[in-house]
Amino acid sequence: MAAGSGWWRDAAIYQIYVRSLADGNGDGIGDLAGIRSRLPYVAELGVDAVWITPWYPSPMADGGYDVADYRDIDPLFGTLPEAEALIAEAHEYGLRVLIDLVPNHTSDKHRWFQAALAAEPGSPERERYIFRDGDEPPNDWRSVFGGPAWTRVADGQWYLHLFDRSQPDLNWAHPEVAAEFEDILRFWLDRGVDGFRIDVAHGLAKQEGLPALGVSTAGLVRPTDRLDHPHWDREEVHEIYRSWRRISETYGPDRVFVAEAWVASPGRLARYVRPDELHTAFNFDFLRCDWDAADLRRVIDTSLAAMSSVGAPATWVLSNHDVIRHVTRYGGGELGRRRARAALLLMDALPGSVYLYQGEELGLEEVEDLPESVLQDPTWDRSGHTERGRDGCRVPLPWQGKTPPFGFGTGTPWLPQPVRWSALTAEAQAADEGSMLSLYRAALRLRREIGHGGLSWLDSPAGVLAFRRGEGFLCVANLSPAPYPLPEHNRVLLASTPLDNGKLPSDTAAWLAI
Repeated sequence: MAAGSGWWRDAAIYQIYVRSLADGNGDGIGDLAGIRSRLPYVAELGVDAVWITPWYPSPMADGGYDVADYRDIDPLFGTLPEAEALIAEAHEYGLRVLIDLVPNHTSDKHRWFQAALAAEPGSPERERYIFRDGDEPPNDWRSVFGGPAWTRVADGQWYLHLFDRSQPDLNWAHPEVAAEFEDILRFWLDRGVDGFRIDVAHGLAKQEGLPALGVSTAGLVRPTDRLDHPHWDREEVHEIYRSWRRISETYGPDRVFVAEAWVASPGRLARYVRPDELHTAFNFDFLRCDWDAADLRRVIDTSLAAMSSVGAPATWVLSNHDVIRHVTRYGGGELGRRRARAALLLMDALPGSVYLYQGEELGLEEVEDLPESVLQDPTWDRSGHTERGRDGCRVPLPWQGKTPPFGFGTGTPWLPQPVRWSALTAEAQAADEGSMLSLYRAALRLRREIGHGGLSWLDSPAGVLAFRRGEGFLCVANLSPAPYPLPEHNRVLLASTPLDNGKLPSDTAAWLAI
């Protein structure tokens, strides 16, 4: 891990959803001991860093994104000394560590909010959050999880929560809030973390006066084109991130931020990664793109152009803990896995950094048949049991064996694993050169050799994407229904599925040395 390397510009980063990677103490829930036990596997995969979802003390109303204490570890997962040991051990394996930061809201069990509830309307304690008077909700804002974004307390005031009622929004116009999070950053940077993924980075700031929105949806993953939105993607957030960048720079150039910012366009996203703000931002346009060559090329071009305009690297991601796994989005079953294999080679060949969500290297699909009785995502309750939420992409990983819990731990997993995953365990795939896991390991290893050249598109028929990186590398992805003949006299470095007499089958990608 060379200092001053700009490692984040072309890194491969593995997302760990703490509850679902591995269970070290047998209670059925993933934890820090489980993560530590699987660090050798993650390092062998060939990634540069891990991003760990919230591990803080929490009532777990939203999987840990309802934080009660930003300077400790939830006993469900372990202890602060264990977290410090995990960071040190990851570094020994050559892995950097990014952790989740949740600045838009706290848990309703946070000491600040408990103090606000105990205090009177208009008190300093309530000024840290957004409380308002009224016989009716103060405006028409909606919760991302369904229903109104306002909840009334016993004395008649209302508090704002753009997510669950147990996640009250902080008042980022209050100087104590800004100072608190600057101190939280230093707390974890002092303990060796290499950076932060910022949850809801497009949130935080609210328009003065809290004007009505005039629409019925919160629009988290369907961003509005409005540039005057009263609570998403406001200009005020950028000064917050400038102050955070100044703090990270005091720890050296290798401590970084990545924004989760759902915004209207790549141009809006680029504003978050200007030279004095954050380092990178998730590219959700790429994640949301259909399996269509023309659409993918458009997203790639606009993303690269937008990031280049501010000197930032692009990022690429196919899945995460908030969206349906891409094997399922790409058609499911063998078709979905075939396309997912091709998508990996396409993504890994692009300039910039890539994010991998735990389990995608095993070809896991969305579990769409979880019993209603086990669903835990707050979306399920807030929607009146009409939207199942995100539990289907959060099912614990299968490691080994023929039956659940597949080596996840000794207890019953917090979400049930499909019996059919017996063929997809890490153990079953490790010895199979044609498995998804073997493809990921090979691609991540070869990716380091591609170099840092720019992308140059080559002429190709409809449905086929072909581009060069530098002088010696060519990526071809065939999304058309017909086989595509590869250029002659080029050596195939890696293919997502076997070639057919020199032709690239449908839904297949290949890397070539030229």
